[in-house]
Amino acid sequence: MSTIQLNNNTKIPVLGLGTWQSSPEEVYTAVLHALKTGYRHIDTAFAYDNEESIGRAIHDSGIPRDELFITTKLWCTYHQVPQEGLKESLKRLGLEYVDLYLMHWPVPLNPKGNDPKFPTLPDGNRDIVEGWDFVKTWEKMQELVGNGTKSVGVSNFDVENLERLLEAPSTKIVPVANQVELHPHLPQHKLLKFAKAKGIVLEAYSPLGSTNSPLLTEPELVKIAEKYQVSTATILISWAIWRGTVVLPKSITPKRIESNFKTVKLDDVDGKTIDDLHKTIGIKRFINPNWYPVTVFHGDE
Repeated sequence: MSTIQLNNNTKIPVLGLGTWQSSPEEVYTAVLHALKTGYRHIDTAFAYDNEESIGRAIHDSGIPRDELFITTKLWCTYHQVPQEGLKESLKRLGLEYVDLYLMHWPVPLNPKGNDPKFPTLPDGNRDIVEGWDFVKTWEKMQELVGNGTKSVGVSNFDVENLERLLEAPSTKIVPVANQVELHPHLPQHKLLKFAKAKGIVLEAYSPLGSTNSPLLTEPELVKIAEKYQVSTATILISWAIWRGTVVLPKSITPKRIESNFKTVKLDDVDGKTIDDLHKTIGIKRFINPNWYPVTVFHGDE
């Protein structure tokens, strides 16, 4: 398994198993199968409601902990107390530490609201904590390095919010990673260039696009897939690696878990063709919740 060196000299496997929208029962079997297949990188989050099952699968796999790279995420209702969020995740996972702890979204939600994950106001908008922002959250997250996690990073950050975070006087640690939606409909070239310049590794979630993604039947991708005699999904995953990003395809199907693991080395000409595909198929972001009045995505570049 190829790895990328992070800015704190730890290494992250370039390919991991995504587990969003995988039920506890499904994810246990999926993680066990992925680990048997050769995966050593598992990505989860408090908000996925499957940390406990993933922890059992890790334990039951028998694979030594130091051979694995485990990521989980701080949920929005824990922004003021990230140490508690990490402690609870570690308890559910049955682990002493995770390799990477990410701020899931740059939005603090009311921990005493009308829902443990998505508290809302009477008008239907999210119940956001006033007077607190992700810069303060990051200040506290930095203290977790060596105290339950080896590394800290962010997720769903665009260039504008990354700049704001990096320019803050309280920021002493540069995030090692930024996990964002990345695929040919949303290549985010500007964000990738910025992140590389700052020593931040981008991680691609939803690398195949949406469920039943039109990307899987996109003629240009099908043509490239035929050249390499693999599926279009394999080409999309391989393109993410070609770009220098970590990629997190999600699946609960054994055969797909196996096929997602078999990547190919793309020729530069094919990688660049996929880079430019958005010019003809258009830009589209599939994951864009309403965080009003907070602006999370200032653009799609």
